[in-house]
Amino acid sequence: MAATPVVTVTKPEIRTIELTSELIGTVEPDNIVYVNPKAGGEVTGIGIKAGDRVQAGDLLCTIDTKQVESTRLAMEAARVSMNTAQDALSRLQILYASGDISEQEFTQTRNSAEAARFQFESAQEAYRIQSENANITAPISGVIESCDVELHDNVGTSDQICVISGDGGKAVTFYVSDRVARGIRQGDSLTVEKNGSTYPASVTEVSTMVDSDTGLFKVKASVEDQGALPTGSSVKLTVVSERADQVLTIPVDAVYYEQGNPFAYTYADGIVHKVPVETGLYDSEYMEIQGGLGAEDQIIKSWTSELYEGSEVKLAEPVGSTGEGTSEAAPEAGTEAGKQ
Repeated sequence: MAATPVVTVTKPEIRTIELTSELIGTVEPDNIVYVNPKAGGEVTGIGIKAGDRVQAGDLLCTIDTKQVESTRLAMEAARVSMNTAQDALSRLQILYASGDISEQEFTQTRNSAEAARFQFESAQEAYRIQSENANITAPISGVIESCDVELHDNVGTSDQICVISGDGGKAVTFYVSDRVARGIRQGDSLTVEKNGSTYPASVTEVSTMVDSDTGLFKVKASVEDQGALPTGSSVKLTVVSERADQVLTIPVDAVYYEQGNPFAYTYADGIVHKVPVETGLYDSEYMEIQGGLGAEDQIIKSWTSELYEGSEVKLAEPVGSTGEGTSEAAPEAGTEAGKQ
C-alpha cells in the first residue's frame, strides 16, 4: 500500500502588495516662473544673464512699447484739464456763497471738475500700466535659469524673456500611463536616482488630464537634493505603479491554473479540496485572493502528484501561528494542473 503523501500548509494572510515601475523624470525647481512681456516692442535695456540672482521687484529689462510716452502725454493733458476745472470751481464757490451765481451754474461747474478728476485718474492708471509693461520686473526672488532675449530684440507677448527658479527645493516631473496613474497618490514616496546616488521624494501633484503632447498623465514630485541635482537633468525614478492595500493573500506558488482558470488546494481533516479562486494583484511572492478562500482555510503550499480533489494526505507538522512548514518544489509550468 502506497504511503500517504505529506504536505505543508499555510493560512491566508492580510498584507499590502505593491508593484513598482522604473521611469525617467526631469529635474526642475519646485517654484519656477516663466517671464513673458505684457506688451510687445523693442528691448531697449537688459541687465540680467543666466546664473544671476535676483530679488522680487528687480528690473529685468525695459521694452519700448511705443505707448508709454503717448499715455504720459495724455496723463499730463488730463492733469492740466483737472487743475483748470478745479480752479474754476474754487472761484465759483466764492460767488455761489455770496449768491452771485445760481445753484445750477455752480452744480454744472462742480460736475465738470469731478469729471476732469476722473479722467485724470483714468489716464494716470493707463500710464502706470504702460510703464509696468515697459519695465519687466522679477515676480519672485531666485536664480535666472535662462535668458532668451538680447538688446534691440523685438518681442511679443508670446516670447519668453527669462526663466526664474525660486529659492527652495527641487521637483521632478515625469509622465505615466493611465494604468500607472491610477496607482499613484499625492503623498506617495518614491526614489530618485542620479549618478549612483539616491534621493527620497514624495508625489505632490497627479494630473487628471492627459497631456496633449505625450498622451500621458503628468506627475510632479518634490525632492530634497541640497543642490546635487542640476535643473533640467534626467533622473531615474522608482514609483509604486499598482497597489492592493490590506488584502487577503496566499503564496503565489500555491495558485495553479487549469485552462486559464486559477485554483488552490486546501487541506481539511486529512482530505484535499480543489478550490476555484478569484485572484487580483500579485508580486514575486504573494497573490491577492478576491474570492474562493477564507482567512481560516489551510492552503496546501507544497506539491505532490497525489494532489487532487478528495485525495488523502497528512501534514508534515502542526500548523503554527504563521502556518509555515517545510515546502517542496512545485511542478514545472505546462504539466497537468500546474502553473501556466
